[in-house]
Amino acid sequence: MYKMSIGLVCLFFGFWGGTASAGTWVLDETVSTISFGSIKKDAVGESHSFTELSGDMDSDGNVTISINLASVETWIDKRNGRIIEHVFQDTAAANITASVDMQAFATLNIGAILPLDVTTTLTFLDKDVRFDAALIAVRLSESKVMIVSDGMAFFSTEELGVDAGVTKLMELAKLPSITRAVPVTVRLVFDAAQ
Repeated sequence: MYKMSIGLVCLFFGFWGGTASAGTWVLDETVSTISFGSIKKDAVGESHSFTELSGDMDSDGNVTISINLASVETWIDKRNGRIIEHVFQDTAAANITASVDMQAFATLNIGAILPLDVTTTLTFLDKDVRFDAALIAVRLSESKVMIVSDGMAFFSTEELGVDAGVTKLMELAKLPSITRAVPVTVRLVFDAAQ
C-alpha cells in the first residue's frame, strides 16, 4: 500500500499538553490544503488541490477531516467538472478518520518538530481505505499546530477505485496517458477551540 500524507494529518494534535489538550482542536480552512499531482502524456506534470476542508479532533483523540470533493481546483474549469463527475462520481465528500493518543506528544515545545507515522482510514466512494501517513508536526504556539507531509507520498488510483474515471478523462481529453500513481502533499493548521 502506498504511503499517503493526505491530510489525514490531523492525527497528532496531542502535542498540546496541559489544559489545551483537554479541548477540541479545529482545522483552520483558510491556511490548510491538500494538494495532489498528475502527469499526462508521460511528461507534463500539473499540480491540483482541494480548497474546502473541515475537521477537528476531540478531547478523546478522535480525528475527523472532511474534503469537499466539489472544491477540486485544477485551474481548468472544464477539467474540474469532469473530475467531479467521472472520477469522484458526484460524491460530496471524502472523510478521513484516525485516533490519537493525546498524551503522546504532551512535551512538544513551541517551535519543535515531531515526525509522525499514523495509520488512517479514508472513506471514499463507499469504501474504506486504510493507509499510513508520514507527517511532521510543528507546534506553532500554545493554541496552534501545523501538520505537513514528510516528503512526497503517493496514492494508487486502483486502490481508490477510480481507474475507470481516469480512463474516461483520458478519452474526453484525447490524451495518450495519465499516470495512476498520484503524488499527495498536505498542510493542515489546527487551532484550539475557544
